[in-house]
Amino acid sequence: MTKFLKPGKHPYEYYDLANIAMRRALDDSGLDFKQNVEQVFCGYVYGDPCCGQKAVYTLGYTGVPVVNVNNNCSTGSTALYLANEAIRGGESECVMALGFEKMYSGSLRTFFPDRVSPLETFISVNHDIHGKVKAPMAPMMFGNAGREHMQKYGTKKEHFGKVAWKNHLHSVNNPYSQFRDKYTLDQIMAGKAIYEPLTKLQCCPTSDGAACAIICSEEFMLKHDLQDCAVEIKAIELMTDLPSTFNSKSSMNIVGRDMATNALNKVYKQLGISFEDVPKKFQVCELHDCFSANELCTYEAIGLCGRGKAGESIDQGDFTYGGKVVVNPSGGLISKGHPLGATGLALMAELCWQLKQKADKRQVNGARLALQHNLGLGGACVVAAYEKYNSGKQGKMTSDPDALDDYERT
Repeated sequence: MTKFLKPGKHPYEYYDLANIAMRRALDDSGLDFKQNVEQVFCGYVYGDPCCGQKAVYTLGYTGVPVVNVNNNCSTGSTALYLANEAIRGGESECVMALGFEKMYSGSLRTFFPDRVSPLETFISVNHDIHGKVKAPMAPMMFGNAGREHMQKYGTKKEHFGKVAWKNHLHSVNNPYSQFRDKYTLDQIMAGKAIYEPLTKLQCCPTSDGAACAIICSEEFMLKHDLQDCAVEIKAIELMTDLPSTFNSKSSMNIVGRDMATNALNKVYKQLGISFEDVPKKFQVCELHDCFSANELCTYEAIGLCGRGKAGESIDQGDFTYGGKVVVNPSGGLISKGHPLGATGLALMAELCWQLKQKADKRQVNGARLALQHNLGLGGACVVAAYEKYNSGKQGKMTSDPDALDDYERT
């Protein structure tokens, strides 16, 4: 993957960022694009049709099938899901999943005001519950989920602040992160109010960046002697909205709580574990913290703690180093950034480095089984579990972006 960058503050086009990510994935695997890659699934949200082809063509005109993917904020992990399905179905032996984004500063907005928004029903149900409020759409939706959690379980505003404090602290050790500043809890709580209970430092920024993965069959991996660098997708599931998203009158369900729980139930069933086992089985998790409220609600949705217990678990330090499961060691979307098309694959990249013991200062000790959660309003939720294929073997390539920059220049 590339470093995540502030929009308008760098010289790269989207296809430049994509090229860097693709070359790094190919270098890490030792594979040749023309000879080995049979399909490419390209994820992006903001851009004209066929941006995927423009990005892939930076590696040459090979005639490879390119499929463009858009699933809002879960776009990158949806590309990964499709690549995995192509392998599982026997369609291909080696497939590339690519995600990239070149965004703009400020809150997300629509570019097609002449037609009905796909989020119309979500917004309508939100208004039915809370009344019409003039506020940015995304902070309002996730902020209302946080308010509901406070009302139902007695969660305090400081609990959401502690989530952001943790992720900003984790980002200090991530050279890929857009922001690497350390804050006190007081600074986070005193920040500009965006939508109660969220302050500015509890909201993810818009970002530019790219990430890429090479997915292959076990037979292909062994044939090309890739077992030392390989990470196995133990399970991956894609879920869309359920009736409860709209008829439960729950702000937490509007932003994907039930969708995440149902997707994770499928993953856990494949792994042979129960919700109660989750904190004991997984050592590291990257989840979709577009806002601190979403991370807190997701802890419970995916079984990292019991319903209504997130605040207590946060106070105990369960989701940082020395706790039960290290959540968002990368710094999460809040600090690392959120280039929509790249985010899902960036979550995967961090977990692969953790499992290969290549995460440097942010390494989670004893990381063996990793969990990923990626959410897109509208809606789609992708969850996945990963394990190192050849335990104890790391592969050859470094994860240090500065070292990779030097390597690429030479």
